[in-house]
Amino acid sequence: METLISANRIKQSCLALTCSLLITGSFAQEQQIDQIIDEGVERTEGAAASQVRIDSTQGEIDKLVSEYKRQLKVIDGLKVYNQLLQTQLDAQQSDMAKLRRSIDEVAIIERQITPTMVKMLESLSAFVERDVPFLLDERTARIERLRAAIEDSNITTAEKFRAVLEAYNIEGDYGRTIEAYNTTLNLDGANREVSMLKIGRIALIYQTADRTTNGVWNQSSRSWEPITDEEFRNHIAKGLQIAREQVAPDMIMIPLVASEIK
Repeated sequence: METLISANRIKQSCLALTCSLLITGSFAQEQQIDQIIDEGVERTEGAAASQVRIDSTQGEIDKLVSEYKRQLKVIDGLKVYNQLLQTQLDAQQSDMAKLRRSIDEVAIIERQITPTMVKMLESLSAFVERDVPFLLDERTARIERLRAAIEDSNITTAEKFRAVLEAYNIEGDYGRTIEAYNTTLNLDGANREVSMLKIGRIALIYQTADRTTNGVWNQSSRSWEPITDEEFRNHIAKGLQIAREQVAPDMIMIPLVASEIK
């Protein structure tokens, strides 16, 4: 009987131990499962965080790539612009070189042209002295103004040369114009007011106000010769009126003095 009780107790103890082992094993498995789940959650959360970082990094990379491409376009534009500026700079440097050469040439020309102007002016002065003596005061004053201008450092060489050429043109025009003006002549030792009629360089004739005294310039003898033929008196008076535009142009008769050909 005692043996049977002991056996039952042993069975009960074994059963209790078995249940205890089963409960312990089940609890251990649950802990392992929870640990596995927690680790999975952590890995999932870590993966999600990593993905967020990757997405953020990729966004930054995309921005950098986009900015890089934009900068490349800017650089290409700057290259084109720099090439254009270089072309313009080369052209400007070429123009500057031409200007420097021109300035050097102008300096040489100025050094050469000033003596030429002086010679031209002296030739003009000598010509006026030898020419028919009309408007002498006006023509002599013009030459003196030119001499003063050539010596004036404030006047450019171009302006001086222009003035000399203008004087030559004026002298040339005298040979194609008819003019009348009043002046004073020494006649028979006395100064008298006369009207002077200039017809080109062909004739220079004077007439007093009362038309009684007339004369013509003799270029060969460089002197005045009296006009004694009464026929010319009215023609000279009419010529003076034509020159002053007081009457319409008309045919007139004037005395001419032949010049000697040398």
